[in-house]
Amino acid sequence: MCTQLFDPKVDYIFKNIFGSEKHPKILISFLNACIKPEYPITEVTIKNTEITKEYMEESFSRLDVLATTQDGEVINIEMQRADEKNMVKRSLYYWSKIFSAEYKGKGRYSSLPRTICINVLDFKLLDEEKFHNVYILKNKENNNMLTDTLELHFVEIPKMKEIDQNDMLSLWTAFLDDPNNHKLVELEAKYEELHEAKIELARLSRDPKEAEKYRMREDAINERRNFFLETLDKGLKEGRKEGREEGRKEGREEGRKEEQIKIARSLLDILDIETISIKTGLSIDEVKELN
Repeated sequence: MCTQLFDPKVDYIFKNIFGSEKHPKILISFLNACIKPEYPITEVTIKNTEITKEYMEESFSRLDVLATTQDGEVINIEMQRADEKNMVKRSLYYWSKIFSAEYKGKGRYSSLPRTICINVLDFKLLDEEKFHNVYILKNKENNNMLTDTLELHFVEIPKMKEIDQNDMLSLWTAFLDDPNNHKLVELEAKYEELHEAKIELARLSRDPKEAEKYRMREDAINERRNFFLETLDKGLKEGRKEGREEGRKEGREEGRKEEQIKIARSLLDILDIETISIKTGLSIDEVKELN
């Protein structure tokens, strides 16, 4: 098996493994591991299987996995490697787009499906210890659930420290982090879907055409990351510049104030308070304090 494997965290590779119609068992295994539904997911229909050249080259495009289950639930999975400081609202925005797209002018809100967004992140986002956290709509006071229609998952890969061989989500997270992890390799034979994902990753990694697409997507992602870093750096520089200008302005104002006070003190024995106020620009109360 190929040892120089592509990084499965690159969204193009992630989509080819988890969003492939040829390997539905991989996606089903991942979804059951992540969502842990009362009744296991047994079938999925993947909606957005096509990956065009424009998507590959466009740095701001999303190569996510969108699927429906046998119960009509809509599930979207996004692999995000860079922290662009907008992940929570970004996830809510895409959830709302997917959810509203299901309405299709039917006129029956009751027919809108349960919609789940799973965000797989290669960075730490939440102030939580666990690597997998789920958010739903509940009553703030008594914790009663309003509806299960909205569900947001965040899987933070860097937070998972040790592989738990009894937790399939732990195994999938370890696979994304390092598919050559020696402990993971030992467990592959035990889990059919995990072994299937490793074989598909190896196949993609050996294919020269896929390698070209992989590099193309990596370049697009790096371009986006550089754009974000440059924008952030520019914002910090402008902030520092504004801070320096504000500091100089405050310094000038403080110097001007000190000069006004100095002049006012020299006039206290010569002029009345009202005249000193007019001449120096200090208020009458400020001059009285000096007196």
